[in-house]
Parts: sequence; C-alpha cells; structure tokens
Amino acid sequence: MYLIIFDVDGTLVDSQNTILHGLQVGFEAVGLPMPDRRTALSIVGRSLNEAFADLVGPTRIDLVPAMAEAYRQSKISRRGQGLDIDPLYPGAREAIGSLRARADFLLGIATGKALRGVRHMQDTHDLHDWFVTIQTADTSPSKPHPDMILRAMAETGAEPHRTLMIGDTAFDMEMARAAGARSIGVTWGYHDQAMLTASGADRIIHSFPELERALAEVLDFDEEPV
Repeated sequence: MYLIIFDVDGTLVDSQNTILHGLQVGFEAVGLPMPDRRTALSIVGRSLNEAFADLVGPTRIDLVPAMAEAYRQSKISRRGQGLDIDPLYPGAREAIGSLRARADFLLGIATGKALRGVRHMQDTHDLHDWFVTIQTADTSPSKPHPDMILRAMAETGAEPHRTLMIGDTAFDMEMARAAGARSIGVTWGYHDQAMLTASGADRIIHSFPELERALAEVLDFDEEPV
C-alpha cells in the first residue's frame, strides 16, 4: 500500500489572494506595513503563528498572537459570508480522483492550515471522504517538522519508503526528507523549482497530468491501476 500526501495551499488550491488578504488584516491589526507580495507569499506552508513570526522578525515577536488572531477572525467572518473561495488548480480533481480509484493507494493531507480551513476546502469542492488521513496545524508543529507525515504514516500503517509528499514549498520537501519519505515538488505554487530541488525533491512536475507518471518513477510501482 502506498500513502500519497498532498499539501493544500499552492498545491491543490490557488489561495494566494485569500492568504494575502488575511495577512493584510493581520498587519493592519498591529499597525505594521504589509511586506511585498513575494515576501508575504514565501511563508505559505508554515503554520500561522510561525508564518507571522518569520515575517515580522524576532524584535516584534510579541505582536504575533494578535496578528494571527486577526487573521483567523477575518477568515471565519469571510467564510461565513461565502467569501474566501479558493479554486482548485487545473487538473487537480482529475489527478486525485485517478489516484483515489486505485486499490493500492491511500490519500492524505498535510497542511499548515487549521482543520477548519481544510473542512472549508472539502465543503467547497466536494472532497469529503477523499482523504483517509488529514494532518493540520491544530495537532502538529509547523512544517518542516516531520510530525505531520509521521502521524499520517502511523494512522495508515504506511512505511516511509512507500510514503510520498506532494507540495509546492521547500517546507514540504524538507518535511518529507526528515520523515524518511519521498517527495514531488510542484512548480505552480509559492516556491520556485530551484528551491524545491535544493530542499530535496525527488521529482519536479509542472502540471497535474504529469503526476501519476512521476509517482510511478519515484515509488517504482506499476503505472497501471491494480
């Protein structure tokens, strides 16, 4: 049995606009200027408090709780209004559906989001029951700590050499390596190909239709479903 774990933001869904809005709310809450777009998006994948801490630096670490809470409350409010709808990337549903149909695959999620955010994504795109294990910032340290993957393997009984993380950031690749798992980096998210390669990605793909072939190469399984 193979365990394939997906990141969410920047991998399954294009959430850059809603993330930037939340970060803006957080910075405004403490009277600080928002960083430039590239800098702000570079922390996507980290858990919320760690993301703000990375952006404000050690001298303003005391502001992080207020910033994170402003972000959370903004998300709750906007979702209640039917806002913050993040689209799936092209080909995501088809690729996941193809993997889900295989008897030799289990699918999981490992994300810096809270579980509430994952449930919102599942509600939006009708993805309930697609993932047998969901690991979030509610119960694990921030990426690149390996805890999310270790928990996912423990829950499913998957072995490290049959476990693979798919993500768009160096944090995902480093997390996989620390857990003894394999990894595939995707280039449509928030970190570029050079960063993904440098952080240990076993393969790089540029679109979802490339995924199953890349999985077969990295994990050395039969590409045809069983």
